[in-house]
Amino acid sequence: MNKAVVIGSGFAGLASAVRLIKKGYEVTILEAREDIGGRAAVFKKDGFTFDAGPTVITAPYLLSELFELLGEDAKDFYELMAIDPFYRIIFNDGSQFDYVGDNDRIIENVRALSPADVDGYRLLAKHSEAIFDVGYTQLADEPFNTISSMMRAIPDMVRLQNYRSVYGLVSKYIKDERLRMAFSFEPLLVGGNPTTITSIYLLIHWLERKWGVYFAKGGTGAIVDALRKLLLMKGAKIYTQSSVKKIEIERGSVKRVFTTDERIFPCDIVVSNADPVRVYRDMIDAKHRSKHSDFRLGLKQHSMSLFVAYFGTKKLYPGLAHHTILMGPRYKGLLNDIFSKKILADDFSLYLHAPTRTDSSLAPDGHECFYVLSPVPNKVGKTNWRDEEQRYKDKIYGWLEKNHLPCLTENMTVDFSVTPDYFETQLQSEKGAAFGLEPSLSQSAYFRFHNQSEDIKGLYFVGANTHPGAGVPGVLNSAKVLEKMVPDLKNKFTNVGFAIPKKFSSSERESSLE
Repeated sequence: MNKAVVIGSGFAGLASAVRLIKKGYEVTILEAREDIGGRAAVFKKDGFTFDAGPTVITAPYLLSELFELLGEDAKDFYELMAIDPFYRIIFNDGSQFDYVGDNDRIIENVRALSPADVDGYRLLAKHSEAIFDVGYTQLADEPFNTISSMMRAIPDMVRLQNYRSVYGLVSKYIKDERLRMAFSFEPLLVGGNPTTITSIYLLIHWLERKWGVYFAKGGTGAIVDALRKLLLMKGAKIYTQSSVKKIEIERGSVKRVFTTDERIFPCDIVVSNADPVRVYRDMIDAKHRSKHSDFRLGLKQHSMSLFVAYFGTKKLYPGLAHHTILMGPRYKGLLNDIFSKKILADDFSLYLHAPTRTDSSLAPDGHECFYVLSPVPNKVGKTNWRDEEQRYKDKIYGWLEKNHLPCLTENMTVDFSVTPDYFETQLQSEKGAAFGLEPSLSQSAYFRFHNQSEDIKGLYFVGANTHPGAGVPGVLNSAKVLEKMVPDLKNKFTNVGFAIPKKFSSSERESSLE
């Protein structure tokens, strides 16, 4: 059986492993950290469970189809709970807007905030749906490995005004500045600046309207655990604490993968969920990289980073929504500081995640768990986070206590945080970027890292740095792109997805379950 090595175990890596098993490959997953999940890792402390990364599940069919591919029912592995409202947005003046999926309700919420914008929102939603029908339905899982594939998309992009920014297109229809923020902030979920990112990313609005917003019972990590269980059932091997040192190339093709602890994994293909900059620059000899020289890799522009503080309280805050966006006093100016000037501003806008609003099992009885996220510059900026982390966190906690979480500090029982340093070192993301490459027009579709290496036969890429980009739907779709490029094995069994799992030796099984 042909061997496939998957480097990294984020959602894209796990989804790719499922699709490779379906194609008949013997799959080995190598994860550098102590547990799988990548950005979707889990922190557990003192009875609290914190999702380290994504908390918004959209387009849930992308997950359920992975289980169906291997003959299983996703409902037997995890449970999704609908979130309503999708997001509560609280503006600096104290007004708020509940973003929901139901058309009549969202129209009424627009009317309550700005009656003059009701007709404009109807036009905006219609335009968003049209962008979705092209940008997502037709292109999200299609390869963009040739310039001709990009050229074919340009007429639709021009017709849909994708030369405008998301904020610019929203502003064409919406006059109230608060609603302009409410309907343009979503590109931040994939690492893009709403005031500059192409309006093709307005498709996120309709994607959420179409399929809803969900949270996994037990946290997003429960989905990671479900995929782990599925993969082990179907014969995959999973090795944690197995950082890749080198991909060996022979006659232009991948042959072996070497880990830092000197283990060797022969392979016919390699699928990397790791940052392509680091894979090309650090794991592959320069003589094999005509298209990806160190110079060219150095020209890539990376997304912003994040500061995230995780905390638990012995006080309940039942008035909060599950997802709350807390807008600061500035919008465009703050975004410019983060993305262009790359300076840590004195003010901030925040995302407050309160999962115990939906699932009380994530905290001890009578307690709440939270995380609060602040977009910040990546490591191209000069902020020294070892000096800044505590000051910045205290400032955020103080603001939350004053405005939304009364008596927070005296009721806090758990408290820790991560900075861009975490993304750079623990997640091995270039420049500490939280979402891979910045999704600018010049780094979208054909201009992102290709899902199939132009330099090396048998090397493929999935995840946030590839088409279609970051976010859970984006990275899961990157695995669908991969599926269209990796050949089926000529002699694979028709029902390979139902094959009896391979028997492990005791040492292999222990490694797989670490």
